[in-house]
Amino acid sequence: MTKTVVITGANRGIGLEFVRQYLADGCKVVAGCRDPERATTLTGLANESDGRLQVIKLDVTDSASIAGLVDSLDGQSVDLLINNAGVYGPKGAGIGALATEAWLDVFATNSIAPVQLTGALLPNLKASGGARVVGISSRMGSIADNTSGGAYVYRSSKAALNAAFASAAIDLREHGVCIGILHPGWVETDMGGANALIDTSTSVTGMRRVIANLDMAKTGGFFSYDGSVIPW
Repeated sequence: MTKTVVITGANRGIGLEFVRQYLADGCKVVAGCRDPERATTLTGLANESDGRLQVIKLDVTDSASIAGLVDSLDGQSVDLLINNAGVYGPKGAGIGALATEAWLDVFATNSIAPVQLTGALLPNLKASGGARVVGISSRMGSIADNTSGGAYVYRSSKAALNAAFASAAIDLREHGVCIGILHPGWVETDMGGANALIDTSTSVTGMRRVIANLDMAKTGGFFSYDGSVIPW
């Protein structure tokens, strides 16, 4: 049976590579992004996919947009939800120079939206009979691993995502839904920059391996793309 994968932030970088790789595996992919008209690479993949790639206009911070995604799925089961959409926010701001509104905007995308989207798609996930939900986090969300300070906004948003998804793993266990919290590595993307250590193919190949191995014994775990466990 063809698996259905929903991916947010699918127009570039890690999200786009997830689309490529799951399409290559024969999956049906529903790809969400804020501006499909400008996502030419993504829409090009859709045109060549024989109907297996559906591109949806999706703003993960907007409840009406999430409702539109749910309506477009029309009750079909979802086997894998990848909450990939994320932002870094303002860089370099220290204590005394942090703008509250900008901080809240980052939390809306990185911390709140993945939980809200998972909840909205819960009936579709339950219908799968063994679905997996992934939150793309960051090692920078680890409190134990923080030895350099700074990056208040991004670090705190990912730590909040980790805490929320750890709770979701407990609550969704009874529905057979596994939760994975993943660090993609330092990746060559618009966010990661040109000095990053790995490319998107390496990152996504590794994360897909971790996702494939998720089970109830590992649900709620915080893993790097290479499968290693990251401390909270």
